[in-house]
Amino acid sequence: MSVKLTNMEMEGLDSEDEESEDNFSLVMLDSKGKAMDGESKLLLGDVGPSSSKPDEVKLGNYEEALEKAGFGKFHVILVLVCGWANVSDALEILSISFILPAAETDLQLTSYMKGVLSAIIFVGMLIGGYVWGALADINGRRRTLIFSLFTNAFFGLMSSIAQVYWLFLLMRFCSGVGVGGAIPIIFSYFGEFQPKNRRGMMISILSTFWMAGNILAAFLALVIIPSDIHFSAPGFSFNSWRVFLAVCTIPALTSVILMIYMPESPKFLLENGQSNKALKVMQRIYSSNTGDDKSNYQLKTLIPSENVRQLNVNHGGRRTCKDRMQEVLDNTQTSIHMTMQLFKKPLTFMTITLLLIIWTLSFGYYGLWMWMPELFKQAEMTNGSVCAVTPDMGNTTLAPQPPDDTIYWDSFYTSISNLPGNLVTIFLIDIIGRKFLMSASLLVSGVIVFFIWFVSTRTHIIIVFCCFGGVSVIAWNVLNVMAVEVYPTHMRSTAFGVQGVINRLASIVGNVIFGILIQTHCAVNILLVAALLVFGGLLSLTLPRTKKISLQ
Repeated sequence: MSVKLTNMEMEGLDSEDEESEDNFSLVMLDSKGKAMDGESKLLLGDVGPSSSKPDEVKLGNYEEALEKAGFGKFHVILVLVCGWANVSDALEILSISFILPAAETDLQLTSYMKGVLSAIIFVGMLIGGYVWGALADINGRRRTLIFSLFTNAFFGLMSSIAQVYWLFLLMRFCSGVGVGGAIPIIFSYFGEFQPKNRRGMMISILSTFWMAGNILAAFLALVIIPSDIHFSAPGFSFNSWRVFLAVCTIPALTSVILMIYMPESPKFLLENGQSNKALKVMQRIYSSNTGDDKSNYQLKTLIPSENVRQLNVNHGGRRTCKDRMQEVLDNTQTSIHMTMQLFKKPLTFMTITLLLIIWTLSFGYYGLWMWMPELFKQAEMTNGSVCAVTPDMGNTTLAPQPPDDTIYWDSFYTSISNLPGNLVTIFLIDIIGRKFLMSASLLVSGVIVFFIWFVSTRTHIIIVFCCFGGVSVIAWNVLNVMAVEVYPTHMRSTAFGVQGVINRLASIVGNVIFGILIQTHCAVNILLVAALLVFGGLLSLTLPRTKKISLQ
């Protein structure tokens, strides 16, 4: 038998608990590190004669705590808040694809410049995904998510007033840094509130909000960009496509406000030695779901998993510049250490396989999706086929033309096409499992992309793109679920961050290649995407089953 003493003096991350605590919990553990049942003794606060009697103390692990807290109103609010944040990320990423035809004249964009502009947000996301993800594993999900969302909103708004190409590029990069942090943290944060029997379904519902963001982006582009909005002054212009970019930052700004009123992840608190605060969050969830008083929550003590970490962070008093620099250094070292752990047994195979699958999907999805309006525009110029452009046409400078409304309608239709795939994931992921859905989605997506090469009418192009959107979104949803389930709490956001790095690298490469080849060798892009998706589908078959497992 062993005794574990955990220092509870941490800064409150829950909006309901701002005061620091100075409590200690003494848990009797057996030789395997598990809390003893029956006659186990656990003392909270002052250890002494006035402590609770053993039969009055109710212990429970995290999965039991979620079960006792129930499922209801709190989870509805949580999915709406996190979903709205997911919408903001989708708007910020996809907005560029809608402004390229309109901004071509104002910013004097060449095909290469368009490729760089489409890719630059992913460069920012590459950096932001890792940095913010690691910070979320160290300093908490909620606080880090608020800062990343604000970064996204602020620089997205600044990009709408940038008048020159290089400054516009810089603002989009900085906005990408914020988006890169929000995406991995949202799914880590949200997933840690979900009971295992509903986790797959709920994370799939959260993923559906990406489709909502896609539809909203297409709708706003359809309404705003073709409109006659224009304000100009010497050296300054603010027209419809800039208004569109400014409006797209509203969800991120409002998400910041909403997240202030949400609690910190109780799983994060529990695994970082703050069991009292984790218990208070569980009581809040219980009260919200049942309408009962918090004090009637059945568990009185939460037992951390074997992955519990001891954080020796002193938040008392004023910190000097030296203290802050040392904290940054310590956080950096911790982030690097956690990243290395992802590639060590028993996580080695899982991490490498997921990263390869993410590469294949990101290259194809973002390569096609970000350039979709341009592909539709190209189809109009070539009487139907997106691959009818010849090298001679590519070498000829095409005069920029105002975008036609049909481009935005086409994008709107393809955005809605994600709905069937999202519904399939929501209702089937906890029934037939993650691995089968992901593999089937990638294989079918690869076949669909291959046929883009052969279509020759605008209607056929829209149908093929709609099929691709409806099928490929299933793989994205499953990836989000698996990334939550296969990694322990203290590494989960870091894992999302590392996956985000590969995601962004693939997106950058895909967008640059599409930009270079889209007017010269379009068929190369199509065939490369098809081959990568099929490879990813076959690779998915090697993944283990993770259906309804307990979070580590």
